[in-house]
Amino acid sequence: MQYLVDQIVSGIAVGAIYGLIAMGLALIYKSTGLANFAQGEMAMLIAYIAWTLAGLMPGHPWLVVGGALVASVVLGLAIERLIMRPMLGEPVFATVMVTIALAVILRAGAMLIWDPYPHALDIGIGRGVVMLGATGLREAQLAAILTLMAALAGFWAFFRYSRIGKAMRAVAADSRAAQLMGISAARIHAIAWTASAVIAGLAGIFFALLYDVSPNLYHVGLKSFPATILGGLDSVLGSGFGGVLIGVAENLAGGYLASSIKEIAGFIVIIAVLMIRPFGLFGERDIERV
Repeated sequence: MQYLVDQIVSGIAVGAIYGLIAMGLALIYKSTGLANFAQGEMAMLIAYIAWTLAGLMPGHPWLVVGGALVASVVLGLAIERLIMRPMLGEPVFATVMVTIALAVILRAGAMLIWDPYPHALDIGIGRGVVMLGATGLREAQLAAILTLMAALAGFWAFFRYSRIGKAMRAVAADSRAAQLMGISAARIHAIAWTASAVIAGLAGIFFALLYDVSPNLYHVGLKSFPATILGGLDSVLGSGFGGVLIGVAENLAGGYLASSIKEIAGFIVIIAVLMIRPFGLFGERDIERV
């Protein structure tokens, strides 16, 4: 029984990282109608920046994390302003291809600036063990779970009560009508890309603390796509919950079946769910009138 509990709790922890990245994916899709295939690479780049800052400022974990998050804000704004904004009005396929090209450039750039080898991210915190009953969790695992919970609560309040959140929902529902009402779609897109980069950066830092920093960290973005689809591409909160479900499913598959099954467990889950609910567990049904 304890083994089952350990697998579930560990799955929730890694699922929290998937969920954060999935929320960023859903946020961009909800605001722009695009799937960002560079989300994992954004998390990887911020993790590398955190690793560099840790080497420059040893013993100052909050400065390292704060500096990395400032870098994520700059990254999100730069991508939106320099790359994505000129693509407004272009065919969706062309814009999606731009995000794929961006992913390749970020991955290659990381290897050119740093190197292709794994490195441990040590900022002085995050590696200690916290006991929850008979189950042990690393501090970074617990922090990832708490961060996901805070992000879920924050985005719920943001979309429900803030003017910008309501404007973002309006742009997502009908961009042209929202602009006629005086809402700046470009401003909303900039906010979405920035917020997405920040939560991707947090996920990248948590992953690096638990494992390591390397160009292969972008794989966590690929693992998060099933979470976004499972929760619903247009549901930011649902994507967060979807990440937890995928993480638990992977851990249970790896613990009770085989490690090879763990790698595909998330995709098996979304196939099963999408056959019943093609719009995801929490997504809205898209009704077209002809």
